[in-house]
Amino acid sequence: MKKLNLFAATSTLALAGVLALPAHATDPDAALAAMKTQVFSTGPNGEKASPASGVSLTPDELAKVKAKHATAALVFHYGGNDWSNAQEAALKAQFAAEGIEVIAVTDAGFKPEKQVADIETVMAKKPDIIVSIPVDPVATAAAYKAAADKGVKLVFMDNVPKGFTAGKEYVSSVSADNYGNGVAAAHLMAKALGGKGEIGLVFHAADFFVTRQRYDGFKKTIQEDYPDIKIVAEQGIGGPDFSGDAEKAAGAILTEHPRINAIWAVWDVPAEGVMAAARAAGRDDLIVINEDLGENVAIAMAKGEFIKGLASQRPYDQGITEAELAGYALIGKPAPAYVALPAAPVTRDTLLQSWKEIYHQPATDKIVKSMK
Repeated sequence: MKKLNLFAATSTLALAGVLALPAHATDPDAALAAMKTQVFSTGPNGEKASPASGVSLTPDELAKVKAKHATAALVFHYGGNDWSNAQEAALKAQFAAEGIEVIAVTDAGFKPEKQVADIETVMAKKPDIIVSIPVDPVATAAAYKAAADKGVKLVFMDNVPKGFTAGKEYVSSVSADNYGNGVAAAHLMAKALGGKGEIGLVFHAADFFVTRQRYDGFKKTIQEDYPDIKIVAEQGIGGPDFSGDAEKAAGAILTEHPRINAIWAVWDVPAEGVMAAARAAGRDDLIVINEDLGENVAIAMAKGEFIKGLASQRPYDQGITEAELAGYALIGKPAPAYVALPAAPVTRDTLLQSWKEIYHQPATDKIVKSMK
């Protein structure tokens, strides 16, 4: 394939640290180190984030939860990806520890009308708890409100229906620090580029709180901290074929800006599409930075292909926290309105340890083999 060798060499030098950062730019390594205990995000209604480390059930409280013999349903926006799989595994494990039976798991395929139908279907099973992430905060609100009116305890992942108030219609919202993940990705982008270059953005074109936070955090940090990195193109994607949509979006960016240095992708599945577009354009030198640690982007990172850094959520820990907060609701324990877990920046050097930390299990065989 034809490659732009000048930019390939430039990218290689930047990654090796040969190109010094501009004197007026932020030091990305120092910025990333300072983020380890920070949470930048506020909740869907502007709430200050409470730490997940502060959520727990005492032995006496756990016994009271178990005595309820409650049931729960998990209503996902879409499934089959590493994030949803980790959430489901953690929720099931923690609910089992609390004596709560999971009676339904649904996948809306990122379609609001399907999620509304899913909620109505699981309500026929009369769950005590629903843990969910709304596909669309407006289109799904009435269905969630109907569940809340029947006494179902609602705990949300990331997104909250329009007009809902914590402690009234729902128990709590639990999220990664998505704004912070955007900030971390910006610092990783600057590190990969040596503080200078032209980049494009592939963002989520939807009313989805957490992906908007990522975009805002990334873009603001690039613009304010790295003046020699220029955002020259942006393309939105709507799904549900996020990889295919991102491939088209990145292809358009690469056609319009054939000498662009890097592209940021809003999560790992769109990043897969960006990589496909780069291969089709003969741009094996393109730097890709994304949010979320999925197996396919991890394999690319391990091989040294495209993915030079990413900022991950902590979906397993998030699922544990959501299940604990559901337990709070069953026994009337006051819950924080918004709980957030800090961002997890990942590079190839930290990939295997980061996977274990984020998913609570060793990296897959495919990832390990790709590191060799």
